[in-house]
Amino acid sequence: MTTRITHSAVETERLGERWGRAAQRGWVIGLSGDLGAGKTQLVKGLARGLGVTARVHSPTFTLVNEYPGGRLRLFHLDLYRLETRGQIIAAGLEEYLQPDGVTVIEWAERVNEELRMKNEEMRRQVRRVSIEVLNETERRITYEDSGA
Repeated sequence: MTTRITHSAVETERLGERWGRAAQRGWVIGLSGDLGAGKTQLVKGLARGLGVTARVHSPTFTLVNEYPGGRLRLFHLDLYRLETRGQIIAAGLEEYLQPDGVTVIEWAERVNEELRMKNEEMRRQVRRVSIEVLNETERRITYEDSGA
């Protein structure tokens, strides 16, 4: 398990950018943290690291935003409005757990069991990330990789 403290939204984006440069096809990154913790900031950096030039925004109302055009396609999911596994299946989101690109899931704690099973079944890289607000500008970002 690795922990980083970021001192601004820019630093959070830079961390995501480093992850994007290192990302490989099939990676799934699950983000957990309160509203306003910086999950979307991290995804903005990740997209930049992948070479995505489109404007990145949270898909809270659409559930999924796809960003082609980078080194790998980025799938950005937001599960805030979904509470059960049944709702996630009904929304057709299971396919994103085995991406042809990189999937980032905000509110990933809602699919933790599915992520664990897909990781074991498909030998996929899964990064579980927790973002904790320390104060107005600082975030504690803890992450752990499994699989692949």
